[in-house]
Amino acid sequence: MLRKTPFVSEEFYHIYNRGTDKRKIFMNAHDYNRFMTLLYLCNDTNPVNIEAEIRKGRSFTELMNTKRDKPLIDIAAYCLMPNHFHILIKELDRNTAVFMKKLLTAYSMYFNSKHKRTGALFEGRFKSRHVDDEAYFHYLFAYIHLNPAKLVEPLWKEKGVLNTKKFTNFMLTYPYSSYHDYFQNGRKESVILSKNILPDYIQDIDGISELITSFHESKEEEVEM
Repeated sequence: MLRKTPFVSEEFYHIYNRGTDKRKIFMNAHDYNRFMTLLYLCNDTNPVNIEAEIRKGRSFTELMNTKRDKPLIDIAAYCLMPNHFHILIKELDRNTAVFMKKLLTAYSMYFNSKHKRTGALFEGRFKSRHVDDEAYFHYLFAYIHLNPAKLVEPLWKEKGVLNTKKFTNFMLTYPYSSYHDYFQNGRKESVILSKNILPDYIQDIDGISELITSFHESKEEEVEM
């Protein structure tokens, strides 16, 4: 089945999906780290066999140092939440569908085996929205990195207020997004990203307060997960 909005090379897209029946797709830190490692390893023209590498005793940190052949896409930002994920990508040579198939198949096989379940893990095929202007890109960059706010202040968007200090402290301990790679010290997971593709106006954002301002100033139709 063809998508309503086909992927076009050099264009940006918001990719997202959630667990079937809104179930959790990340049960513990190991699940989150597995998915993040797959974000890196699956973004390659070569096939991936992470289980074989783990059986050799290689850690997630070591796997992040694996040399890749050629990335399928550029990843600008991401956030993993208990029952869903968001990824902001730049299409390269119509490879987004290939990348997402590798990623979601590999993770689903791992998750079902690890947690002793069968059947589909995700709610249908992944969803995508074309990022067609600067305002929407600005909004998405903020929206993706502010997603974990729901874990500490579930109604912050409805109330229009987020306790900046409380959320900043929380984000220092929440490692499952690209927030740290832009607003904290560098870490091994930064290899997932192609930060050089960001527009200049995004690179000028500095921290949670400015993300919140960006979100409110460029608010678009939200993706409810």
